[in-house]
Amino acid sequence: MLAGGVALTGQDVQMVPDQQDRDAANKAQEGEPNEEQDTAETLKVNVNVVQFFFNVKEKKGGLIPNLPKENFILLEDGKPQTIKYFSAESNLPLTLGILIDSSASQERVLGMEQEVGGAFLSQVLREKDIAFVIDFNIGVSLLQDFTSNARKLKAALNSVRINSGGQAAVSGLPGQGGGPVPTMGIAKGTLLYDAVYLASHDEMGQQVDRKAMILLTDGEDQGSQYKIKDAIEAAQKADTIVYVLLCADRGFYGFGGYSGDSEMKKLTAETGGRVIEVGNKPEKLKAAFDQISLELRSQYYIGYVPTNPVKDGGFRRVLIQSKDGYKVQARSGYYAMPAQ
Repeated sequence: MLAGGVALTGQDVQMVPDQQDRDAANKAQEGEPNEEQDTAETLKVNVNVVQFFFNVKEKKGGLIPNLPKENFILLEDGKPQTIKYFSAESNLPLTLGILIDSSASQERVLGMEQEVGGAFLSQVLREKDIAFVIDFNIGVSLLQDFTSNARKLKAALNSVRINSGGQAAVSGLPGQGGGPVPTMGIAKGTLLYDAVYLASHDEMGQQVDRKAMILLTDGEDQGSQYKIKDAIEAAQKADTIVYVLLCADRGFYGFGGYSGDSEMKKLTAETGGRVIEVGNKPEKLKAAFDQISLELRSQYYIGYVPTNPVKDGGFRRVLIQSKDGYKVQARSGYYAMPAQ
């Protein structure tokens, strides 16, 4: 059981053949990087290397590809670092998490999310990529564990139903224990922060290569045990980029509207993703998924050995700058965790 007693629930949580195949492939590729090759594809086991995946954009948001290593400056806690490994386009496998809000406020947009999200999965996943699906409402449920099978992932998305009442009792992942999400006495609604924490800790934290999560939500949290800062920290420790697609039927909220976008901007800014406003328009949701797909396939890679070798678990703030003045979209730093 995780700290605080929170655990994921759901079926189909055993390691699937696709994941076993990928683990075997990763082990086969392990070895010291070839510095002359100067690419990310061989980098697997050097635990002293810090890795960052990022996008470069011009002022209007268009992606800038194929810049050389010499066009970037890298700082950790304000101190210059030597870029040891670099690639202008990463071909490493993608690990993707889809987190879908199924609380009462999403009832009028859920069908849109399922249809467009399923099409996105078919479009973005390649042979060595894997993904999982989680839904969250008064509980957090793992609907489909890691697989490269888009049909299984779409079936999981289509199985999501709105849930705004009842008791959020959960059973744990194998070896994690189980028990109810401890929100007794707290108004139930949307365990958004708990979902991000659990997806980062239980799922992404066990993976390597490029990692990204996409949240389909209005950004409103109600009843989570974890706070937004806990969700951000968990995603950063799992080296996971977070995108948020703000899907909301504004008519549900009445005069006051909703305010979840501010916390979602914190989450995405710290992890290297961004918030895209979708509302209840299918065409906007499709455009947002298309943008994310393009960004995930246009990532630069930087690897470096920090001048500060101490692994004390503290947070190190990292800044990647373009000498040309372009905007760099990257996570804000990493936790220097001791080797396990």
